[in-house]
Amino acid sequence: DKSDKYDSRDVERLQQDDKWVENYLIWRHDVVDDTLKMIDESFQWRKEYTVNDLSESVLPKWLFEIGALFLHGYDKEGYKLFWFKVKHHTRDPKQQLDKKKLVAFWLEHYAKRDHGKPLTVVFDMAETGISHIDLDFVRFIVNCFTDYYPNFLTKIVIFEMPWIMNAAFKIVKGWLGPDAISMLKFTNKNDVQEYISREYLPPHMGGTDSFKYSYPPLVDDDFQTPLCENGPITSEDEHESKEEIDADTKETGELNEAQNLNQKKMNSIEQISKSEETDKTEVKPKNAKKALTTFKGPLLHISPAEELYFGSKETGEKKCLIVLTNVTKNVVAFKVRTTAPEKYRVKPSNSSCEPGTSLDIIISLHGGFAASLQDRFLIMAAEMDQSSGAGVPELTQFWKEVPRTKVMEHRLRCHVIESSKPSSLTLKDNAFNIPAKTNEDLHIQLTHLLQINKRLEEQMNRCLWFQQLSVVLSLLSVTVAAFCFYLAYAQRS
Repeated sequence: DKSDKYDSRDVERLQQDDKWVENYLIWRHDVVDDTLKMIDESFQWRKEYTVNDLSESVLPKWLFEIGALFLHGYDKEGYKLFWFKVKHHTRDPKQQLDKKKLVAFWLEHYAKRDHGKPLTVVFDMAETGISHIDLDFVRFIVNCFTDYYPNFLTKIVIFEMPWIMNAAFKIVKGWLGPDAISMLKFTNKNDVQEYISREYLPPHMGGTDSFKYSYPPLVDDDFQTPLCENGPITSEDEHESKEEIDADTKETGELNEAQNLNQKKMNSIEQISKSEETDKTEVKPKNAKKALTTFKGPLLHISPAEELYFGSKETGEKKCLIVLTNVTKNVVAFKVRTTAPEKYRVKPSNSSCEPGTSLDIIISLHGGFAASLQDRFLIMAAEMDQSSGAGVPELTQFWKEVPRTKVMEHRLRCHVIESSKPSSLTLKDNAFNIPAKTNEDLHIQLTHLLQINKRLEEQMNRCLWFQQLSVVLSLLSVTVAAFCFYLAYAQRS
């Protein structure tokens, strides 16, 4: 009703982004009134803290330099870790607003970059004491997740909380609802690996992560270019590698012939290309319960949109396909980077795509390796001048000179299929098999189950009411009958 209460960009996003609305509903258990209240409060908060305009340039540089707050690494479920190094924080009312804006900056930075995938918060309380206790600041961080960023928190890992802070955290628990309290995980050096693997834990927490925080630049995923496109051929996958290399030669050498081959292999790729040209968002390939998702970027359309599906060691699925479609009128250079270059072959990992054409990127696991939820892929793309060559030297020089502001970036995470018949984007069966259950499917099913549960509770309440009414009526009937017998007996006597 009052447009000045909110930032117009938030209102516009709410009207266009169904996923955002869904997250609010899920976080408030599909109770519409509670959801609307949360949207109202979070939108007012976002305007008060100018969340949409927060950047490195508007915050004091020293806030980034001390390293009290940053994003780095992943937990065992593949969720990003949001670190709060408590020993670097001291109470100071004059700095409190800037520190709170820093929290909002990091959360908004991650939400925009990784499509709002949930976070795991780590309170590293090693070497802390009374001087570091700041309940107001802790409460602000907690409120960000419970009141302002819906469905954004997976768990809060508290490492080595000093006994002197037990009373303080009893107060913190009072601020949390029952759902959030269940997310608190108090740990020490012996059991923190239950939630975070050693590779993302610093040595003082019993880990092997050699990461040292420094600024600038902003801490980000440690993406590296794969070692080489073809990678070492091991005895485990030697037979299949020859076929892959032959197929890739055809793909990179003769694009039209590759597209014809893809049309025979998987009709769904052709459907995706047509859908992108006619501006449709989804196509349902054969043998798939859910349409293949496509990220629509300004330079490239990328399929799949968010996740690459690999099999576990037991299932043996080791290959995934990424389809890039150039939607510009110029040649687009691209390169693919990963956080685990020792595991993957990416072919091609550094090439270009002609205007209006599609190109396949094959990602294969080296023999003996298994995909992990923590693994990430980064696709970088930028437009090239028509006069520029597309050879290796030209591409190398191009990436050295292109401004960062002109580079499109898109991230993909890995998903491991555990079933005996995995549903994945794989080349093994010459067909697209999309996972039957995606996050959206699970959200829909969860919503459906909650609705069913609500109806069952209503039915049970009605049954209990009828049961109680029946008991009362029965008692009344017995009482009336007894009274009638008593009157009859009294008259006879």
